[in-house]
Amino acid sequence: MLAAAAGVAQALFNGKANGSIVQRNGKDVGSVLIGQSFTGEDGKPIGKYFQSRPSAAGDGYDPTSTSASNLGPGDVVDVPGGRQSLLTQVCARSKAIGELEGVSGARPYCTADGVGAVLRVFPGRAVSVNQACPATPFIATYQGREVECAKPGEDYAAGRTIPIRGDVGVVKVPADAVTASGSGLDPHISPAYAELQAPRVAKERGIALDQVKRLIEANTTGRALGFMGEPAVNVLELNLALDGS
Repeated sequence: MLAAAAGVAQALFNGKANGSIVQRNGKDVGSVLIGQSFTGEDGKPIGKYFQSRPSAAGDGYDPTSTSASNLGPGDVVDVPGGRQSLLTQVCARSKAIGELEGVSGARPYCTADGVGAVLRVFPGRAVSVNQACPATPFIATYQGREVECAKPGEDYAAGRTIPIRGDVGVVKVPADAVTASGSGLDPHISPAYAELQAPRVAKERGIALDQVKRLIEANTTGRALGFMGEPAVNVLELNLALDGS
């Protein structure tokens, strides 16, 4: 039965039944349906390639562990010595991408050092719970209370949780650059995230920015049926187009 189903899939969907594997020079280089990272052995982004969005599937884009992080907007306090909150993950990613692309990575609820700007407030004091001592708190006072850094091992659960919105005008780093998709396997990024990366890629490759932008446009898909979803850029196809240009 499974063999018959597989045969039908091959007949109806052709390459998609095998994951739409892309080959170059006889070697598999990726799938147009499953995202992948474009990083070096040190885990750092390879400058000449467009980068994918984050992935919560296994160690990243693992089709056997497809999933979201299951963390929601209310997850704003880090676990001391353990898991980062979703807010801090977003802040850290935005800071890193800003540094990579030469723009501000600032976001409204993030500190300058890339963690969630969150206080635990008590009757006589306030603690920046995501900034472990000896870090300098992102604000000095809150409603007349001096703000402290978080002392390792101290329990702040009894305090009120107060996220602090910073004075950030235009957010330069798009949302899809700092959040994973629901499946963790999305091979696409937004045109906005591609545009942000274009100057770096052009510089690394020594080619004109306009040439890179034309390839972005050529590898951007529109809304399904003209009205569903949003335009998206397939990262693998764009990077392969760059290598072939």
